[in-house]
Amino acid sequence: MAKSAKISGKAEKKRVASRVVRPGELVTLLDFVRYAVSQFASADIVFAHGTTDPLAEAAFLVCAALGLSPDQFDMFATARVTAQESKTILALIRQRITTRKPAAYLVNKVYMRGLPFYVDERVIVPRSFIGELLDSHFGGDEAEAGMSLVGDPGAVTRVLDLCTGSGCLAILASRTFYNAQIDAVDLSKDALAVAARNVAGYGLEDRIALHRGNLFEPVGDRRYDIIITNPPYVDAQGMADLPRECRFEPRLAFDGGADGLDVVRRILKAAGRHLTPDGGLLCEIGRGRVLVEEAFPDLPLLWLDTADSEGEVFWLEADALRP
Repeated sequence: MAKSAKISGKAEKKRVASRVVRPGELVTLLDFVRYAVSQFASADIVFAHGTTDPLAEAAFLVCAALGLSPDQFDMFATARVTAQESKTILALIRQRITTRKPAAYLVNKVYMRGLPFYVDERVIVPRSFIGELLDSHFGGDEAEAGMSLVGDPGAVTRVLDLCTGSGCLAILASRTFYNAQIDAVDLSKDALAVAARNVAGYGLEDRIALHRGNLFEPVGDRRYDIIITNPPYVDAQGMADLPRECRFEPRLAFDGGADGLDVVRRILKAAGRHLTPDGGLLCEIGRGRVLVEEAFPDLPLLWLDTADSEGEVFWLEADALRP
């Protein structure tokens, strides 16, 4: 098996190396994106880290190489790329194909809700649907129309983010719940180092406190208006089938036990003791909806959809979780 993999790897590198781009063939950002899309498609790489197709991935990498945000691509699509910039872009495209490493790790950056966050292999590449739900069901137009699930988001004063990873959801929550103090917890010391970098980058050290520990243990008997969590929820079969790209990410961030619900069960068991009377739990569980409903048939789970997901995040009010 090892010998076969080695041979396969050499063949892949030879195949990629043979795609020599001559000077002047690729001129504009759009040219490089078109080229990258072709290379990604022929290499059968997996897109699972914030981009869902070769085009989005190519635009992300090209923009990152040039110090642009993805939403600036259209503005500069026909701009010419310098010789040095060309080398940088082509090197990233080759790395993405030969290593299979997620693009976010290659450039140490990912965007959520238009905001950039630092990431490296100490944390999972964030791609939670909760970021969108914070806007669509708790803030923005929903709040103005009086339809927020928590009423006035400005009245939320304490938020807990479990399994915070890079800290991105805690930071996004600080924008939705603009008067809240936020505790963000993770078991991984390395993950919290990345989270600290992101929190500092947004100047939120006075509002977001990072804690190392197992779920609720570091926060004692504190109660919160909102608990948000994107816990590990991949089941045993899913762990065995993880694509090569995902194997660069910390196993701890994925592994949810045999059926994927080990951590979710523990959160549901303890959350009621940490919510205020009018509070609620927002939890992402991936494609485990059927299992969750079978395991907790008496819980009035409210499933919240996003533009790219259906039934992968639930909201549960505090009343249903009281011990």
